[in-house]
Amino acid sequence: MSRPADALPHALQPYWDLSLAAVQAEALQLALAEDLFETLASPCTPEALAQMHAWQPEATRHWLTLLWSMQLLDRSRDAAGEWHYTSSEVARRYLASSSALDCGDAWRFRLASLRDFGAGLADGLRGQSRPAPLANGERWAVAARGHLAREQAAVTAPAACELVAQRRMPKAAWRLLDLGGGPGLVAVALAKAFPHMHGVVFELPEAADVAAQHIAEAGLASRLEARGGDLVRDDIGTGYDLIWCSSVLHFVPELSASLAKLHAALKPGGELICVHAEIPEEPEAARRMLSYYLPLLWQGRRVTQAGDLRQALLAQGFEVCEAQPIALPMAPATALVARRRTK
Repeated sequence: MSRPADALPHALQPYWDLSLAAVQAEALQLALAEDLFETLASPCTPEALAQMHAWQPEATRHWLTLLWSMQLLDRSRDAAGEWHYTSSEVARRYLASSSALDCGDAWRFRLASLRDFGAGLADGLRGQSRPAPLANGERWAVAARGHLAREQAAVTAPAACELVAQRRMPKAAWRLLDLGGGPGLVAVALAKAFPHMHGVVFELPEAADVAAQHIAEAGLASRLEARGGDLVRDDIGTGYDLIWCSSVLHFVPELSASLAKLHAALKPGGELICVHAEIPEEPEAARRMLSYYLPLLWQGRRVTQAGDLRQALLAQGFEVCEAQPIALPMAPATALVARRRTK
Protein backbone atom coordinates (compact mmCIF):
# COMPACT_ATOMS: atom_id res chain seq x y z
CA MET A 1 0.00 0.00 0.00
CA SER A 2 1.40 3.41 -0.95
CA ARG A 3 1.73 6.11 1.65
CA PRO A 4 -0.31 9.32 1.26
CA ALA A 5 1.63 12.21 -0.23
CA ASP A 6 1.19 14.33 2.91
CA ALA A 7 3.10 11.70 4.93
CA LEU A 8 6.32 12.66 3.11
CA PRO A 9 8.75 13.93 4.16
CA HIS A 10 8.70 12.65 7.72
CA ALA A 11 8.19 15.20 10.49
CA LEU A 12 11.73 14.50 11.67
CA GLN A 13 13.31 15.33 8.29
CA PRO A 14 14.21 18.94 9.18
CA TYR A 15 16.17 17.66 12.18
CA TRP A 16 17.83 14.91 10.20
CA ASP A 17 18.80 17.65 7.75
CA LEU A 18 20.63 19.42 10.58
CA SER A 19 22.95 16.46 11.00
CA LEU A 20 23.36 16.04 7.24
CA ALA A 21 24.41 19.69 6.92
CA ALA A 22 27.54 18.91 8.93
CA VAL A 23 28.80 16.67 6.09
CA GLN A 24 28.03 19.32 3.49
CA ALA A 25 29.89 21.97 5.50
CA GLU A 26 32.95 19.72 5.76
CA ALA A 27 32.80 19.00 2.03
CA LEU A 28 32.81 22.71 1.22
CA GLN A 29 35.50 23.46 3.79
CA LEU A 30 37.72 20.82 2.17
CA ALA A 31 37.05 22.26 -1.28
CA LEU A 32 38.15 25.69 -0.11
CA ALA A 33 41.24 24.35 1.64
CA GLU A 34 42.27 22.52 -1.55
CA ASP A 35 41.48 25.53 -3.77
CA LEU A 36 39.21 23.22 -5.75
CA PHE A 37 37.17 25.92 -7.44
CA GLU A 38 40.32 27.37 -9.01
CA THR A 39 41.50 23.93 -10.13
CA LEU A 40 38.11 23.22 -11.70
CA ALA A 41 37.99 26.44 -13.68
CA SER A 42 38.42 23.98 -16.56
CA PRO A 43 36.58 20.64 -16.75
CA CYS A 44 38.30 17.67 -15.19
CA THR A 45 37.43 14.03 -14.48
CA PRO A 46 37.58 12.69 -10.93
CA GLU A 47 40.36 10.31 -11.95
CA ALA A 48 42.52 13.08 -13.40
CA LEU A 49 41.93 15.26 -10.35
CA ALA A 50 42.80 12.40 -7.99
CA GLN A 51 46.00 11.68 -9.90
CA MET A 52 46.95 15.36 -9.81
CA HIS A 53 46.70 15.49 -6.01
CA ALA A 54 47.52 11.88 -5.06
CA TRP A 55 43.96 11.35 -3.78
CA GLN A 56 41.90 8.18 -3.79
CA PRO A 57 39.97 8.12 -7.11
CA GLU A 58 36.76 6.63 -5.75
CA ALA A 59 36.63 8.99 -2.77
CA THR A 60 37.30 11.92 -5.10
CA ARG A 61 34.43 10.84 -7.34
CA HIS A 62 31.96 10.73 -4.43
CA TRP A 63 33.16 14.05 -3.01
CA LEU A 64 32.71 15.78 -6.36
CA THR A 65 29.27 14.27 -6.73
CA LEU A 66 28.26 15.71 -3.35
CA LEU A 67 29.57 19.16 -4.33
CA TRP A 68 27.64 18.86 -7.60
CA SER A 69 24.49 18.11 -5.60
CA MET A 70 25.18 21.28 -3.59
CA GLN A 71 25.25 23.22 -6.90
CA LEU A 72 28.90 24.15 -6.40
CA LEU A 73 29.99 22.11 -9.42
CA ASP A 74 28.55 21.53 -12.87
CA ARG A 75 29.14 18.29 -14.76
CA SER A 76 28.76 16.78 -18.21
CA ARG A 77 29.45 13.37 -19.78
CA ASP A 78 31.91 12.83 -22.58
CA ALA A 79 31.42 10.34 -25.43
CA ALA A 80 32.93 7.56 -23.29
CA GLY A 81 30.45 8.22 -20.50
CA GLU A 82 32.97 9.84 -18.13
CA TRP A 83 31.84 12.73 -15.97
CA HIS A 84 33.76 16.00 -16.29
CA TYR A 85 33.32 18.47 -13.41
CA THR A 86 33.79 22.22 -13.44
CA SER A 87 33.10 24.98 -10.93
CA SER A 88 29.57 26.35 -11.05
CA GLU A 89 28.90 30.03 -11.65
CA VAL A 90 28.30 30.76 -7.96
CA ALA A 91 31.50 28.95 -6.98
CA ARG A 92 33.55 30.82 -9.58
CA ARG A 93 32.09 34.14 -8.53
CA TYR A 94 32.12 33.86 -4.75
CA LEU A 95 34.37 30.95 -3.71
CA ALA A 96 37.28 30.89 -6.18
CA SER A 97 40.40 32.41 -4.66
CA SER A 98 41.18 34.51 -7.75
CA SER A 99 37.77 36.20 -7.76
CA ALA A 100 37.56 39.81 -6.57
CA LEU A 101 34.37 38.75 -4.75
CA ASP A 102 35.88 35.66 -3.09
CA CYS A 103 34.10 34.97 0.22
CA GLY A 104 35.68 31.60 0.92
CA ASP A 105 37.73 32.74 3.92
CA ALA A 106 34.76 34.73 5.18
CA TRP A 107 32.59 31.61 4.98
CA ARG A 108 35.16 29.60 6.92
CA PHE A 109 35.37 32.34 9.55
CA ARG A 110 31.58 32.30 9.96
CA LEU A 111 31.53 28.51 10.23
CA ALA A 112 34.25 28.46 12.89
CA SER A 113 32.74 31.27 14.97
CA LEU A 114 29.23 29.78 14.92
CA ARG A 115 30.59 26.35 15.83
CA ASP A 116 32.43 27.91 18.77
CA PHE A 117 29.27 29.65 19.91
CA GLY A 118 27.19 26.49 19.54
CA ALA A 119 29.69 24.50 21.56
CA GLY A 120 29.29 26.99 24.40
CA LEU A 121 25.49 27.04 24.54
CA ALA A 122 25.27 24.81 27.60
CA ASP A 123 27.83 26.86 29.53
CA GLY A 124 26.08 30.07 28.54
CA LEU A 125 22.74 28.72 29.68
CA ARG A 126 24.24 28.03 33.10
CA GLY A 127 25.92 31.43 33.26
CA GLN A 128 29.40 29.93 33.15
CA SER A 129 30.62 31.87 30.09
CA ARG A 130 29.61 34.60 27.67
CA PRO A 131 30.80 35.27 24.13
CA ALA A 132 33.46 37.93 23.68
CA PRO A 133 32.07 41.41 22.85
CA LEU A 134 31.63 41.96 19.12
CA ALA A 135 31.87 45.77 19.13
CA ASN A 136 35.40 46.09 20.52
CA GLY A 137 37.28 48.51 18.28
CA GLU A 138 40.34 46.34 17.67
CA ARG A 139 38.25 43.24 16.96
CA TRP A 140 36.04 45.26 14.64
CA ALA A 141 39.08 46.56 12.75
CA VAL A 142 40.36 43.01 12.25
CA ALA A 143 36.95 42.03 10.89
CA ALA A 144 36.91 45.11 8.63
CA ARG A 145 40.21 44.02 7.10
CA GLY A 146 39.04 40.43 6.68
CA HIS A 147 35.68 38.78 6.34
CA LEU A 148 33.59 41.96 6.61
CA ALA A 149 35.42 43.54 3.68
CA ARG A 150 34.93 40.45 1.51
CA GLU A 151 31.24 40.14 2.35
CA GLN A 152 30.61 43.85 2.05
CA ALA A 153 32.15 43.96 -1.43
CA ALA A 154 30.35 40.81 -2.61
CA VAL A 155 26.95 41.13 -0.98
CA THR A 156 26.13 44.32 0.93
CA ALA A 157 27.54 46.94 -1.44
CA PRO A 158 25.69 45.64 -4.55
CA ALA A 159 22.46 45.42 -2.53
CA ALA A 160 22.96 48.97 -1.26
CA CYS A 161 23.62 50.32 -4.75
CA GLU A 162 20.49 48.65 -6.09
CA LEU A 163 18.34 50.04 -3.30
CA VAL A 164 19.78 53.57 -3.42
CA ALA A 165 19.45 53.66 -7.22
CA GLN A 166 15.69 53.42 -6.73
CA ARG A 167 15.78 56.64 -4.70
CA ARG A 168 18.56 58.83 -6.14
CA MET A 169 19.17 60.09 -9.67
CA PRO A 170 22.62 59.10 -11.01
CA LYS A 171 23.71 62.69 -11.76
CA ALA A 172 22.25 64.33 -8.66
CA ALA A 173 24.50 65.86 -5.99
CA TRP A 174 23.85 64.53 -2.52
CA ARG A 175 25.53 63.81 0.80
CA LEU A 176 25.79 60.40 2.46
CA LEU A 177 26.43 59.20 5.98
CA ASP A 178 27.46 55.54 6.05
CA LEU A 179 26.92 54.88 9.74
CA GLY A 180 28.86 51.96 11.17
CA GLY A 181 30.28 51.44 7.69
CA GLY A 182 33.03 49.00 8.70
CA PRO A 183 35.54 48.74 5.84
CA GLY A 184 33.76 51.54 3.97
CA LEU A 185 33.09 49.58 0.82
CA VAL A 186 29.38 50.45 0.72
CA ALA A 187 30.28 54.15 0.58
CA VAL A 188 32.99 53.43 -2.00
CA ALA A 189 30.54 51.52 -4.21
CA LEU A 190 27.93 54.27 -3.91
CA ALA A 191 30.50 56.95 -4.73
CA LYS A 192 31.46 55.06 -7.88
CA ALA A 193 27.81 54.65 -8.88
CA PHE A 194 26.88 58.27 -8.09
CA PRO A 195 29.70 60.55 -9.30
CA HIS A 196 28.33 63.69 -7.61
CA MET A 197 27.86 62.10 -4.19
CA HIS A 198 30.02 63.11 -1.22
CA GLY A 199 29.93 61.49 2.18
CA VAL A 200 31.24 60.32 5.52
CA VAL A 201 31.92 56.81 6.79
CA PHE A 202 31.42 56.95 10.56
CA GLU A 203 32.90 54.05 12.52
CA LEU A 204 34.79 53.15 15.66
CA PRO A 205 38.25 54.76 15.30
CA GLU A 206 40.19 51.56 14.66
CA ALA A 207 37.80 50.45 11.91
CA ALA A 208 37.59 53.99 10.48
CA ASP A 209 41.31 53.70 9.74
CA VAL A 210 40.56 50.64 7.60
CA ALA A 211 37.79 52.52 5.78
CA ALA A 212 40.17 55.44 5.15
CA GLN A 213 42.62 53.05 3.52
CA HIS A 214 39.95 51.61 1.23
CA ILE A 215 38.78 55.11 0.31
CA ALA A 216 42.32 56.15 -0.57
CA GLU A 217 42.91 52.98 -2.59
CA ALA A 218 39.74 53.75 -4.59
CA GLY A 219 40.97 57.30 -5.31
CA LEU A 220 37.96 58.82 -3.55
CA ALA A 221 39.60 60.79 -0.74
CA SER A 222 38.33 64.07 -2.23
CA ARG A 223 34.72 62.89 -1.93
CA LEU A 224 34.65 60.50 1.04
CA GLU A 225 35.87 60.95 4.60
CA ALA A 226 36.34 58.24 7.24
CA ARG A 227 35.53 59.64 10.68
CA GLY A 228 36.21 57.73 13.89
CA GLY A 229 33.91 58.07 16.85
CA ASP A 230 31.05 56.70 18.91
CA LEU A 231 27.44 57.13 17.84
CA VAL A 232 26.26 57.74 21.41
CA ARG A 233 28.93 60.24 22.52
CA ASP A 234 30.25 61.95 19.41
CA ASP A 235 29.01 64.35 16.74
CA ILE A 236 28.06 62.54 13.53
CA GLY A 237 27.42 65.69 11.48
CA THR A 238 24.27 67.15 9.95
CA GLY A 239 22.81 68.01 6.57
CA TYR A 240 22.83 64.52 5.12
CA ASP A 241 20.53 63.62 2.24
CA LEU A 242 20.77 59.90 2.98
CA ILE A 243 21.96 57.82 5.92
CA TRP A 244 22.83 54.16 5.35
CA CYS A 245 22.55 52.37 8.70
CA SER A 246 23.07 48.60 8.55
CA SER A 247 23.06 46.41 11.67
CA VAL A 248 24.23 49.29 13.88
CA LEU A 249 21.17 49.58 16.11
CA HIS A 250 21.70 46.12 17.58
CA PHE A 251 24.57 47.64 19.59
CA VAL A 252 23.28 51.01 20.84
CA PRO A 253 22.19 51.29 24.49
CA GLU A 254 19.12 53.47 23.82
CA LEU A 255 17.30 52.94 20.53
CA SER A 256 15.12 56.05 20.81
CA ALA A 257 18.08 58.36 21.51
CA SER A 258 20.05 56.98 18.57
CA LEU A 259 17.12 57.35 16.18
CA ALA A 260 16.56 60.91 17.38
CA LYS A 261 20.22 61.66 16.62
CA LEU A 262 19.87 60.22 13.11
CA HIS A 263 16.68 62.22 12.55
CA ALA A 264 18.51 65.43 13.49
CA ALA A 265 21.43 64.55 11.18
CA LEU A 266 19.20 64.45 8.10
CA LYS A 267 18.13 67.38 6.00
CA PRO A 268 14.36 67.91 5.92
CA GLY A 269 13.22 65.43 3.29
CA GLY A 270 16.35 63.33 3.78
CA GLU A 271 16.06 59.57 4.12
CA LEU A 272 17.36 56.97 6.52
CA ILE A 273 17.80 53.49 5.06
CA CYS A 274 17.69 51.34 8.15
CA VAL A 275 18.80 47.77 7.39
CA HIS A 276 18.32 45.43 10.33
CA ALA A 277 17.08 41.93 10.99
CA GLU A 278 14.03 41.55 13.20
CA ILE A 279 12.58 38.37 14.64
CA PRO A 280 9.70 37.28 12.37
CA GLU A 281 6.41 35.85 13.56
CA GLU A 282 6.61 32.85 11.22
CA PRO A 283 8.74 29.97 12.59
CA GLU A 284 10.70 29.08 9.43
CA ALA A 285 11.71 32.71 8.80
CA ALA A 286 12.57 33.10 12.48
CA ARG A 287 14.74 29.96 12.37
CA ARG A 288 16.88 31.28 9.54
CA MET A 289 17.38 34.58 11.30
CA LEU A 290 17.86 33.34 14.89
CA SER A 291 20.48 30.77 13.90
CA TYR A 292 22.76 33.71 13.12
CA TYR A 293 21.58 36.36 15.61
CA LEU A 294 21.42 34.16 18.71
CA PRO A 295 25.00 35.11 19.71
CA LEU A 296 23.94 38.78 19.77
CA LEU A 297 20.88 37.99 21.85
CA TRP A 298 23.07 35.85 24.15
CA GLN A 299 25.15 38.97 24.83
CA GLY A 300 22.10 41.03 25.68
CA ARG A 301 22.22 42.98 22.43
CA ARG A 302 19.04 44.26 20.82
CA VAL A 303 17.27 42.30 18.10
CA THR A 304 13.74 43.62 17.83
CA GLN A 305 10.55 41.76 17.13
CA ALA A 306 9.06 42.23 13.67
CA GLY A 307 7.45 45.67 13.44
CA ASP A 308 9.11 47.17 16.52
CA LEU A 309 11.74 49.11 14.58
CA ARG A 310 9.09 50.66 12.38
CA GLN A 311 7.21 51.84 15.46
CA ALA A 312 10.40 53.24 16.97
CA LEU A 313 11.05 55.24 13.79
CA LEU A 314 7.52 56.63 13.77
CA ALA A 315 7.89 57.62 17.43
CA GLN A 316 10.89 59.80 16.53
CA GLY A 317 8.99 61.68 13.85
CA PHE A 318 10.10 59.71 10.80
CA GLU A 319 7.73 58.95 7.95
CA VAL A 320 8.26 55.29 7.04
CA CYS A 321 8.03 55.22 3.25
CA GLU A 322 8.94 51.69 2.29
CA ALA A 323 10.00 48.29 3.60
CA GLN A 324 11.63 45.66 1.44
CA PRO A 325 13.70 42.52 2.04
CA ILE A 326 17.40 42.84 1.38
CA ALA A 327 20.20 40.27 1.19
CA LEU A 328 22.83 40.56 3.90
CA PRO A 329 25.59 38.06 4.69
CA MET A 330 24.34 34.99 6.61
CA ALA A 331 20.70 36.00 7.16
CA PRO A 332 18.13 38.16 5.35
CA ALA A 333 17.05 41.51 6.75
CA THR A 334 14.56 44.27 6.03
CA ALA A 335 15.42 47.70 4.69
CA LEU A 336 13.12 50.33 6.15
CA VAL A 337 13.25 53.62 4.29
CA ALA A 338 12.28 56.42 6.67
CA ARG A 339 12.11 60.10 5.73
CA ARG A 340 12.53 63.21 7.85
CA ARG A 341 9.43 65.25 7.19
CA THR A 342 9.85 68.61 5.46
CA LYS A 343 7.54 70.33 7.94
